[in-house]
Amino acid sequence: MNIENMISSSALAAVKELYGVDAEPSMVQLQKTKPGFEGNLTLVVFPFLKLSHKKPQDTATEIGEVLVRDCKAVAAYNAVGGFLNLVIAPEAWLGLLGEIDADPTFGMKHAGEDAPLVMVEYSSPNTNKPLHLGHVRNNLLGWSLAKILEANGNKVVKTNIVNDRGIHIMKSMLAWLKWGNGCTPESTGKKGDHLIGDFYVLFDKHYREECAELKAKFMAEGLDDEKAEEKAKQEAPLIQEAHHMLVKWEQGDKEIRDLWEMMNNWVYAGFDESYKALGVSFDKIYYESNTYLVGKNKVMEGLKKGLFYKREDGSVWADLTADGLDQKLLIRSDGTSVYMTQDIGTAEMRFNDFPIDKMIYVVGNEQNYHFQVLSLLLDRLGFKWGKDLVHFSYGMVNLPNGKMKSREGTVVDADDLVEQMVKEARQTSDELGKFHDMSEEEKQEVARIVGLGALKYFILKVDARKNMLFNPAESIDFNGNTGPFIQYTYARIQSIMRKAHEAGVDALPIDGSYAPNAKEVEVIQKLDAFKVAVKDAGENYNPAGIANYCYELTKLFNQFYHDYSILSADTDVEKAFRLKLAANVGKVIKNGMGLLGIEVPERM
Repeated sequence: MNIENMISSSALAAVKELYGVDAEPSMVQLQKTKPGFEGNLTLVVFPFLKLSHKKPQDTATEIGEVLVRDCKAVAAYNAVGGFLNLVIAPEAWLGLLGEIDADPTFGMKHAGEDAPLVMVEYSSPNTNKPLHLGHVRNNLLGWSLAKILEANGNKVVKTNIVNDRGIHIMKSMLAWLKWGNGCTPESTGKKGDHLIGDFYVLFDKHYREECAELKAKFMAEGLDDEKAEEKAKQEAPLIQEAHHMLVKWEQGDKEIRDLWEMMNNWVYAGFDESYKALGVSFDKIYYESNTYLVGKNKVMEGLKKGLFYKREDGSVWADLTADGLDQKLLIRSDGTSVYMTQDIGTAEMRFNDFPIDKMIYVVGNEQNYHFQVLSLLLDRLGFKWGKDLVHFSYGMVNLPNGKMKSREGTVVDADDLVEQMVKEARQTSDELGKFHDMSEEEKQEVARIVGLGALKYFILKVDARKNMLFNPAESIDFNGNTGPFIQYTYARIQSIMRKAHEAGVDALPIDGSYAPNAKEVEVIQKLDAFKVAVKDAGENYNPAGIANYCYELTKLFNQFYHDYSILSADTDVEKAFRLKLAANVGKVIKNGMGLLGIEVPERM
């Protein structure tokens, strides 16, 4: 029984009866009644005044009288100026709870055959280093956004574009050749992405040493500080070797290509472990080594059509000044491509692979301008979704100084972070006695679920557009707006349901004459609000909306549980109703947290 729909249609009928005119459905504005006033829902009457030609109080009273007479969902009313506060009938609340209970995926839509296809790109790692904290936020946002879009009735394809070519990749390869002594992930016991990351850092160490020596030499020869440093960076033997290696890679040199493939495969195996630990995956992975040539071809097609222009040095540019932007380089004078060209190539490959209706890029806010330009270029090149592409722009995430620094000492490593979160969850749970009567295996599994839940929830509850500080200690708290608080409430509800089953009271029928108390009604209203939270999160690309809904529902249920017993309720009628209410709170918590990629444990 959709209470709001019943009231809306009855309100329109009342206006027709009272004032002889058809009101537009958009004129019906319902909202939750404000605290301090009697009622559950409030009808805003002001839009109807131009039809009634009466005072707000009189109009509200007249409509209220008709609603009490004709609408089964309305038991009573009180009019306060232009606000008609409606008391919902008990049987309507029971009907709504029954509707919620009957739908295992209440509040979420399923994609039909004609549903739009949305592609979400996230992760976008480099193959010269392991995933870091920035990638963690990116992956969590991308995965959650995809789940939320699916829950809004879209078909979704999750994609990743891997930056597997360029000078930075050659740096790791060259360092491995010079100082690796043929080591492998197996021989060192290291994940492949960490091993390659170590060689990238090693290259940088030796390169900086060479630059310092050359700079001193050039300054001794009379160059000033700035020019000496610039010349040193260009002429250092290591960087010249790396550039030479890149040229050979571009030419398809078999030895270089074989080395590149071997080392990249080590990295991909490491990435796969990290993705599995984070609980994210992709439907299709693209590689820049495949897309950059496609992009160059697409740009050259555009050049022939007069969409772009060539300068005297042979470089190809797009003139975007008419759109309020600048001139954008697409192909360098030496024929090599830039990131923008690669993104055009990736778009071409994706468009050929999938009938995309909307494209969403989950990329940090430092790339805002890049996606402004990309949108214009794709539209100019004829991609139907180009102009409407969505750059899901998010802010930086940092940890307090000195917390969980990576082995390089400069960035926060994703694997270290996940491992530490699970350890902290285990330690905190042990100290609080949450692991009573559990096997060691179950303790470890719950620690994993809680640790990752703490990490994911803390990151996703923040508006993605904002920079944020992730505090591990704050995130693993069983009180307040945290993942473990919500997870613990879910586990508590499951414990109640198990005890009800053991006592044989879990199948008690609900009495149709039961009148829910004010707090029970509030919980039902909050459950019903899940469908609005899912819709809003999908329309606004906002996982934080789901996180905050889950917290509000959990907090409200805990207030109810504090005030009213479930298994020790005074009557079987109360017991049956409250068990049904608790079961549906658990269901919605599980489904809501699932949209964030967060698991909930059955026991804690």
